[in-house]
Amino acid sequence: MKTSVQIGYVMGIPIRLHISFLLILPIFATVFSIAPEPFGYETVEPPLQYILGFTTAILLFTSVVLHELGHSYFAKKFGVKISNITLHLFGGVSSMEEIPRDPGEEGKMAFAGPLVSFIIGGTLLLLNFGLSSVLPEFTESYPYRIFFIIGTINIVLGIFNLIPAFPMDGGRILRSWFARRMSYIKATQKAASVGKFFAIFMGLFGLLVNPWLILIAFFVYIGASQEAQSTTISISLEQYSVGDIMTTDVKAVPPSMTIQELLDFMFEKKHMGYPVMEGDDLKGVVSFTDIRKVMPEERSALHVSDIMTMDVISTTSDMNASEAFKMISRNNVGRLLVIDDGNLKGIVSRTDLIRTLRFMEEEAS
Repeated sequence: MKTSVQIGYVMGIPIRLHISFLLILPIFATVFSIAPEPFGYETVEPPLQYILGFTTAILLFTSVVLHELGHSYFAKKFGVKISNITLHLFGGVSSMEEIPRDPGEEGKMAFAGPLVSFIIGGTLLLLNFGLSSVLPEFTESYPYRIFFIIGTINIVLGIFNLIPAFPMDGGRILRSWFARRMSYIKATQKAASVGKFFAIFMGLFGLLVNPWLILIAFFVYIGASQEAQSTTISISLEQYSVGDIMTTDVKAVPPSMTIQELLDFMFEKKHMGYPVMEGDDLKGVVSFTDIRKVMPEERSALHVSDIMTMDVISTTSDMNASEAFKMISRNNVGRLLVIDDGNLKGIVSRTDLIRTLRFMEEEAS
């Protein structure tokens, strides 16, 4: 199922709307419509009340896109590919292939987003101040209120994103500061620890003041943990190639095997995914997930060829193991087929990569 729709390009970057954005936009529009002054239009008569609320919501999310474009501008400048910018339930996300390892580059890229928010917010608030100084009646106009709402929210958004905790921009700025003084892994772990401490403090504060802070604290804590884990895995695997880790004793299944036979084979061999081979020809790949889609009473009548995936995600033996891990995570699969010059050489799985990491940890200790 397609979960996002593309609405255009900016700087060559696709801008997409996630399905969750289509749910949150009317909520924001309604909140602005019914909120009291100065952050809403409660006293305005319908339908203008709702038109102003919707306009303000659109301008708010436009600000979020500009915030992400600030990150993307510097990312492209430093040679990082931006796949897309997607607006969803929690705001905007720039999909980057990787974060620059150079501390200076990462710091600039991370700060660019909040800087854009501060520029937008400062410009709108100064514009209000200037126009109201010349035309006092401007303070009673709808543009004045729109500028005030969007300007104020952008200032708050900029400050919030500078909180020194992943996944906020402040967490990346903090890591870039640590990375000037220690290894990138240690810098990430230290920045993640600061983020976790901040999340715990925010959660305790939320118990006393506002329950919403508990939800934000949970989001921050999980983000810090995931950043530390993914960075450690990625950097640790960089010293290996897929060929060093892959399983070369590849067991394949024929497309004519029934699904029940495949299920029995899986339980016997204790592997949950296999390439589908007909002679020396690779036909596809089949996994336990594919079997679960078939009703038990149909498994003796249907064959592997009926459920296999023909769009095979593969890699080569000379690919960096870190890149293979990213491919597995990005495509949400359990394994990659290793194909060199059209020939199946092996399989590298998420389990293989995790096993390698554990071995490295044991060696280090």
